[in-house]
Amino acid sequence: MLYQKNWARAWLGVGLVWFLAAIALAPSNKVYQQGLVLFLWLPTLILAWSARGVLVQACRRQPALWGSVLLLLAWSGVSLFWSAAEDTGREIKRLLYILVFLLAFPLLAQLGQARIRQLLLVGSGLLAIAALVSIIHFYGVRHMPVLARLQGIGEISHPILGAYVIGSAVLLLLYQPPRQRGLQLLWLGALACLGAFAMLSQSRGAILALVITVIMAPLWFRDRHSRLFSILAVVATGLALYFVYDVIAMRGSSYRPEIFHAVVEMIATHPWTGLGLGSAYDVSAVGKHFDHTHNMFTHIAVEMGLPGMLLWVMVWLYTLAEIIRARGTLFGKVLLGFWVYSTLAMQFDAASLTGTPRAEWFISWLPVGLAMMLPWGRAENDACGKISGST
Repeated sequence: MLYQKNWARAWLGVGLVWFLAAIALAPSNKVYQQGLVLFLWLPTLILAWSARGVLVQACRRQPALWGSVLLLLAWSGVSLFWSAAEDTGREIKRLLYILVFLLAFPLLAQLGQARIRQLLLVGSGLLAIAALVSIIHFYGVRHMPVLARLQGIGEISHPILGAYVIGSAVLLLLYQPPRQRGLQLLWLGALACLGAFAMLSQSRGAILALVITVIMAPLWFRDRHSRLFSILAVVATGLALYFVYDVIAMRGSSYRPEIFHAVVEMIATHPWTGLGLGSAYDVSAVGKHFDHTHNMFTHIAVEMGLPGMLLWVMVWLYTLAEIIRARGTLFGKVLLGFWVYSTLAMQFDAASLTGTPRAEWFISWLPVGLAMMLPWGRAENDACGKISGST
């Protein structure tokens, strides 16, 4: 089969690493998008026919998850009939991007769970390099004051969304320490760079989501390392509140309660249809205008009505269900933390579900895609268990 060829698997593997790391390291967003077409979209489409058995198996193994995704994409397309979007063709193309992106993950799963974890570690390590370069460039080259909010390189230049990407990398690295001493030093250095970026971004939503996830992680990891990280997170939070409370509290609630109140009124105006996919809108609150709702769920409700929001909730909960089924594996445990983190992060700022691949995809479609690989990981573990049991 074509998709089983080494070059085909390597092509897809490069695509996953590109998605993770090039969002920061690519010279421009255009190059990032073109790279995704070349390294992820194109091989998925080329290999899809030879791997049609894998894709059919994916739907059979996770019918609820795939069904809810297809219903959400279909409803998104239907909402274009009443949308005020400038280019409906572009919106349809973006929906197809999402579908092809998700189809890539059952194909990637054929690499094996160990190789997938390695690719995630490589992508996260490259993001750590991007974090270090960002810090040096922002504070060293540009000579910005230490209390200025860090703006990273590439597409992690937005302090909030960049912190969401970097927080994702922290969780993909944190619970997979290498065994070799030299690699352990690199691992610690990478975590230090990522953690420094998150703190210097002053993104309270991303930091809060990350801290809560790390504190909760011993509930499902149940090992010494997760308990140690949890204690360190509590201590670091306490020290931050003691020494830099003024900086943390300086921006208050950032109008989030007022924005939410205004958004609820907007949703009540078009509860069943929403404004339509891709419709531009602004939120008026306390005499100010905001270009989105600062919350993933309410953003979807504004664009696609309550049916669209409920369909996304279904996708998200079915993703959790698949992760819980794999909670006995290391990958499943890592993904459970990633899901908790993403759920919290969605509440504070992310408001783009169907746009072109961007930072928000790290806390929306990436967890869904990774969960779509879990059935093959469970099969691997079952096979390993049978082999060890027979010896």
